[in-house]
Amino acid sequence: MYKPQLSMIVLVCAELFHFSLADVGVAAQYKPPYLPTACWGNDASVFPSSNLFAAAGEGAWDNGAACGRQYKVRCISASTPGTCKADETIQVKIVDRAQTSVSRPSRDGAILVLSTTAFGAIANPSAPSVNIEFIHGLKVAIELKALRYHMGLID
Repeated sequence: MYKPQLSMIVLVCAELFHFSLADVGVAAQYKPPYLPTACWGNDASVFPSSNLFAAAGEGAWDNGAACGRQYKVRCISASTPGTCKADETIQVKIVDRAQTSVSRPSRDGAILVLSTTAFGAIANPSAPSVNIEFIHGLKVAIELKALRYHMGLID
């Protein structure tokens, strides 16, 4: 099949069926102090300058392998309508483990516990938690490369 036609078919199908590589879960927030962390102790240099970071809940912690991972996160719903900021997606870096963080999460059992800055970027900061869609940055890169390979765009 002619590659541009195949590309067009894949794009149309993706639009119609909205393929998603993301997971869904609950995000809470936590406030300073953020040090020490389970990942890097008292090393403040690991925090992104944007202050968009998070502590991993047990579902994301992965025995410490979560440290340094980057996640794209967006708010999809909350118990109070209007809590989510529409069309806002952020990227956070995992710097801590929620279960052992110095500052306690606003809700137990969250998959990600966002810094106050990160939480406020996607939702009303007065909410204790929100439902999120999140995806690991590496997963996106791998899936996109596989899609390009299957479309014949790369060897």
